[in-house]
Amino acid sequence: MRLLHPLAAVCGALALTAVLATPAQAATGTFGYQVIGLDGQPLSVSLSDPASGECITLPEVADPDASSPAFAPHNDTDEFAIVFTEPDCSGDTWTLRPHGRPASDRLQLRSVFFYRGQ
Repeated sequence: MRLLHPLAAVCGALALTAVLATPAQAATGTFGYQVIGLDGQPLSVSLSDPASGECITLPEVADPDASSPAFAPHNDTDEFAIVFTEPDCSGDTWTLRPHGRPASDRLQLRSVFFYRGQ
């Protein structure tokens, strides 16, 4: 009976180690976009190896009441990027291919979601 408790502890520790050792998914590469800076001039911003499979609200443009949307996204990652016109991956969408060409200045965004294609 005493052997069950240490065995359960070892199994639990191994399971926890396996979960913690699993690397987080990330798109490899850079996702760039432009925002209007405090001086009214365009400012280039980029995300390096952004998280995959989760919504990323761009911090510079997260509040629609306080800022204009970001624009001219360029997906130079190895995953597809869905850009959203609103924070929290809501609003209208547009999909950008991996390692694609820069999008037009007219394409506006406030959040993005990366995923691996089929």
